[in-house]
Amino acid sequence: MLKKTSLAILIIGYIGAGINHFVHPLGYVNIIPNYLPVHAVLNYLAGICEIAFGAMLIFPATRKWGAILLILLLAAFLTVHIDMLQHAPLQVGSLYVTPIIAWVRLLLQPLLMLWLAWHMQTKH
Repeated sequence: MLKKTSLAILIIGYIGAGINHFVHPLGYVNIIPNYLPVHAVLNYLAGICEIAFGAMLIFPATRKWGAILLILLLAAFLTVHIDMLQHAPLQVGSLYVTPIIAWVRLLLQPLLMLWLAWHMQTKH
């Protein structure tokens, strides 16, 4: 039961986060590091990936690959979180990111990776 609930939270969370890239694009575009090109395209690409990879978690046949791809996406997002930490405090949409919040967001990434890895290990 715990694992199924956990999986449902991941699926809803990643699909919801992916949709949010289209609903509130400026919040994401504004945190993409300046050294990366085409911020709007990267934002929409990230949204598409989160939706697609989150949907892959639904089906046992694609769950492992969905988790692997989301882990790789989280690894790519580390650049955003490191850049955010370097520039904190800063305003991101309606959220004021202090250095502590930036650290929490950065340290959350490996925990999310481990959470996804947990769902690669067994079928449910």
